[in-house]
Amino acid sequence: MANTILVTGASGFVGSHLLNLLDRTAQDATLIAWCRPKIRQDQHLSSPPRPKPTSNRVKWRSVDLLDGPAVTRAIAETLPTQVYHCAGVANVGGSWSNSYQTLRTNVMGTEHLLTALRNQSVATRVLVPGSALTYQPSTSAISETAPLRPVSPYGLSKLAQEMLALMSSNHQGVTVIVTRSFTHIGPGQASAYAASSFAEQIARIEAGYSKPVLRVGNLDARRDLTDVRDTVRAYQLLMAHGVGAKPYNVCSGEAHRVRNVLDGLLAATPATVSVCQDPTRTRPSDNPLLLGDRTRITRDVGWLPEIPLSQTLTDLLDYWREVVSTQSSQTTSR
Repeated sequence: MANTILVTGASGFVGSHLLNLLDRTAQDATLIAWCRPKIRQDQHLSSPPRPKPTSNRVKWRSVDLLDGPAVTRAIAETLPTQVYHCAGVANVGGSWSNSYQTLRTNVMGTEHLLTALRNQSVATRVLVPGSALTYQPSTSAISETAPLRPVSPYGLSKLAQEMLALMSSNHQGVTVIVTRSFTHIGPGQASAYAASSFAEQIARIEAGYSKPVLRVGNLDARRDLTDVRDTVRAYQLLMAHGVGAKPYNVCSGEAHRVRNVLDGLLAATPATVSVCQDPTRTRPSDNPLLLGDRTRITRDVGWLPEIPLSQTLTDLLDYWREVVSTQSSQTTSR
């Protein structure tokens, strides 16, 4: 059977990096990319712009995951042998004010996809990226056997998504691999997230578009940070060698204080910047520490993070510099 790989949420932060990786490495496969209706691969309505595959191998299709019949038709026409389900609402802080849409998209969208795959009775491997925010808060490194108790609407939605995925594994030919991914950052991430917000603000200050004041939320939290390009490489290895119905932490195994991330970005700019605490950037519930144990994924598939945080921060700041410069050029030419 021909290898057909489907990536949902292919225009998003993780999906775009994954699609680029597959375009480079899965040369014998047909690549299908799903995005939300009215969002083409070359014109994202969401900000910021994301990397696009350099080849013309990718076949794009607009599919609304909340439209069950449309998902069923699209799956029947594609019959994918591998599915990376990267679509969904990923804004943790925003989930407090948008809990309905977060739960509806992450849970019902996944249910429609898995139901359509089961109904086709075709051997398919599905990777569902979950979240470490399904875990109960802990003061030490978290392994996959740790208690589950999300403290945000987003975490709750990802736990429900994971439970749906595990119920579908090995049912009518569908094998499901689930991850509990810790924080991943890198070029293309929206500025709703701390590291990307810092980098965008610095780039705008450097360009003279903002006052030299950087607004921040909680800087004392410690987070396990992985470069998104390492994260999608982990997903590809899990798709090939991971065990179905067995959750995998995708993490670096090292916690970094948010303040140190900010300091790393500030050290890379010639601008003089003052830092201002902004209460509106603080979440209603924020774990002081989120640190993962990556023993299982390293043992099972041999994955190790390769990109150091210093390189990630450099690439992230350079990315936002380019975005700000491009936006300025577009504004000037109008």
